[in-house]
Amino acid sequence: MKYEFPKTFLWGAATAAAQIEGGAYEDGRGPSIWDAFAHLPGRIKNNDVPDVSCNSYHLYEKDIEMMKKIGLKTYRFSFSWSRIIPDGTGEVNPAGIEYYKKLIAALKANGIVPNATMYHWDLPYALQIQGGFGNRECVKWFTNYAKVLLDNFGDDVDLWATFNEPIAVYVGTAYGFFAPGLKNEKYARQSLHNLLLCHGEAVKLFRTYSFAHAKIGIVVDIWKHYPARPGNKEDEERAIFNNEIAGYGMFLHPLFLGGYSDELNAYLEKNDLVPRMEEGDFDVMHQKLDFYGLNFYNGLYDNMEEIRKREEILKAGGNYQDRPEQHPEALRDVLHMVVEKYHVDIPIYITENGLPQEDGPMEEVLNDQERIDYVRQVLIALYGALEDGIDVRGYYMWSLLDNFEWSAGFSPRYGLCYTNYETGERIPKKSAGWYSGVISENGFD
Repeated sequence: MKYEFPKTFLWGAATAAAQIEGGAYEDGRGPSIWDAFAHLPGRIKNNDVPDVSCNSYHLYEKDIEMMKKIGLKTYRFSFSWSRIIPDGTGEVNPAGIEYYKKLIAALKANGIVPNATMYHWDLPYALQIQGGFGNRECVKWFTNYAKVLLDNFGDDVDLWATFNEPIAVYVGTAYGFFAPGLKNEKYARQSLHNLLLCHGEAVKLFRTYSFAHAKIGIVVDIWKHYPARPGNKEDEERAIFNNEIAGYGMFLHPLFLGGYSDELNAYLEKNDLVPRMEEGDFDVMHQKLDFYGLNFYNGLYDNMEEIRKREEILKAGGNYQDRPEQHPEALRDVLHMVVEKYHVDIPIYITENGLPQEDGPMEEVLNDQERIDYVRQVLIALYGALEDGIDVRGYYMWSLLDNFEWSAGFSPRYGLCYTNYETGERIPKKSAGWYSGVISENGFD
């Protein structure tokens, strides 16, 4: 069977500033919360730090060469807030503006559509010590930052996302294994509420510019949980909790339906976690968007007996990226849920999808057939959703390069290209050749 995608379908790859740029202390850049967190002993696997990483700050032209070689139609990246405004507020860093101007100009010169995220987890450290997203002043901080970005890059970026996976803020403030490393759920709930206000105000600001081409949206990941044993009370309750109270429902409900879900409201009230809010907050969050970015990696089946075993392993220092079996077929169901439950009636992009390999001998890492098999299954599920009438406009593989994978450090390798962290060399993997073929054929057999 031939899986042929729409002629205008955008094939791309995604990255994030904190994971690939390096240049952490160069040309006026200020530290981010991930710079600070990574330098705390024992927080990152092998005590890896992102100071250099892929060194894309200096080697972005090599990155674009790889994009051209693969045939990418679009590239998703993020701005480093602390490279643009080192202290988070106040003086703008000209070197930071110049770097992204060169990056975007080079992408466009090579016919690659820029897709840029304003915030991909790397809050300036100077703002965290003022309360971070837990301080409602963050709405002003973020809106000012967004204005700097829109003033300087505006219509040069085709697709703008305000935030990538805002759940990372929750993970980093309620559970502590992401930056900034806090374990305070009340603060975490306030942070998420304020973050959604930041999003809404940035969208309102965007609308004042009347750009000719640029569109704006948000990226929310969905790891949909299913009860492993339907009818088992524990499994069913855990799936509801993971979806509505500690997962995507925290964001999709206020973004697309307005307000928090009944399940989340009940949980917040029962546990004295209701955030401070003002009249009109949910109206600010509930802005009309131009697109929705879905990060999808897996469907998960909750078996409480197995979950209790895994939680014991994590307590002993297990990798947060250690996951059960893959369910790429869940993408089709997830896309239907987005449209049918959350009434998302705007174009959808799969803004991240991929599979990690554990680091090992280069020859083994380059022969990443498992990634090809997984992505093929994801694309088959995506094709099914397109046949069902779901409006998906593009797909981005995570990631262009092996990079700094947050608290898992450099161990997981997600790249289409192998990164030699000592020399900066980029080497295409088997999956890069396969993906190049998919792009050139606009599908696969």
